[in-house]
Amino acid sequence: MIKFALYGKGGIGKSTVASNISAILSGKGFKVMQIGCDPKADSTALLRGHKKIPAVLDAIREKGKNVSLSDITYISDSGVVCVEAGGPIPGLGCAGRGIINALEKLDELKAFEEYGIDAVIYDVLGDVVCGGFSMPMRKGYAEKVFVVTSGEKMSCYAAANICMAVDNFKNRGYAGLGGIILNRRNVADEEKRCEELARDFGTSVIGRIDRLKEIEQAEIAESVLKNYAPGSVAFKQIETIAENIVSICGGE
Repeated sequence: MIKFALYGKGGIGKSTVASNISAILSGKGFKVMQIGCDPKADSTALLRGHKKIPAVLDAIREKGKNVSLSDITYISDSGVVCVEAGGPIPGLGCAGRGIINALEKLDELKAFEEYGIDAVIYDVLGDVVCGGFSMPMRKGYAEKVFVVTSGEKMSCYAAANICMAVDNFKNRGYAGLGGIILNRRNVADEEKRCEELARDFGTSVIGRIDRLKEIEQAEIAESVLKNYAPGSVAFKQIETIAENIVSICGGE
């Protein structure tokens, strides 16, 4: 099984990248599960046509110990098993603790075994990397962390913090840094900044996504590129990233 996490600043397009990678890997024969680890519970929206699925924490609050896999999973048209961790009631509880509870519930229900999963993607908010937000990095969850960033100052700042956290955690047996994914915003010196970021942490830019109209059009159509524009440059760029991730994670 390949297990990896995508981290990045909020709004950088991480969930769009994650959903498109999930659909591409599913099309290549992998049984994929995408787990959204953002309290907004919108990571898998493109995969499920924005159909609402109960977040794990919502289901736990409603059903307690009687939660089943069918209560918290959704099989997309692309064959991806979609899960959203969810978050606490606004103003109450800890979002990080919510991620811990959600992942522990999936373990308890043997979700990976029941669905025969061989590729797991954790989509994690990267503005903070403490507590539950570091949970997918921990031993037994993701094996590699890939950071989605643009060349914008705050995006690079968040990406550097994530890379630093991965580096600090490595001695605990946590996930290692797999590489940087450049999601272009067409700012000055974008390529240079991202290459410098990668060098600073001993890794590389494993793929680049141009700011192309097909990506925005697919999102408006509530679809992944595999279904909306499979022959587009955007699709091929993300397909290359998916293939590089599989290679780095030791998949076939």
